[in-house]
Amino acid sequence: MEYTHVVHEFAPVYDADSTVLILGSFPSVKSREQQFYYGHPRNRFWKVIAELCNEPVPESIADKKALLHRHHIALWDVIAECDIKGSSDSSIRNVIPNDIPKIITRSSITAVYANGRKAYDLYQKYVYDNTGLPIALLPSTSPANAACSFTQLLNTWNRILN
Repeated sequence: MEYTHVVHEFAPVYDADSTVLILGSFPSVKSREQQFYYGHPRNRFWKVIAELCNEPVPESIADKKALLHRHHIALWDVIAECDIKGSSDSSIRNVIPNDIPKIITRSSITAVYANGRKAYDLYQKYVYDNTGLPIALLPSTSPANAACSFTQLLNTWNRILN
């Protein structure tokens, strides 16, 4: 598979009342096709968030955004553009980060969480010095992280509600 230069084309989800920011690395091919976060049908992100918030799993993009807003959760990715092979985080190179400090200053965000190791490492490398906010590592909800059960995800991800 060849490298492709890809630009992140959809906006962050946040508002002035957002207190928690969850960061992914870069949208998967499926997410890029759908123009929204965590679009792969086997990605457990939306199931985890819905369960933690005691809400039904949202289906539409509008419902997903509304769920996040109701619970003061902001969502974005660390990378604005990069070279990548398909959806492979391990292939990411030539990173240009998103302007994460901008949404932090326009919101009430006080906690930042990484959905997986790659997002964590990228934030540490490209963003932390510009925000001063530490990031907490959460296990990836990706289908590639099949070793982590849904129950394990819930037990770890419940930190975002505190």
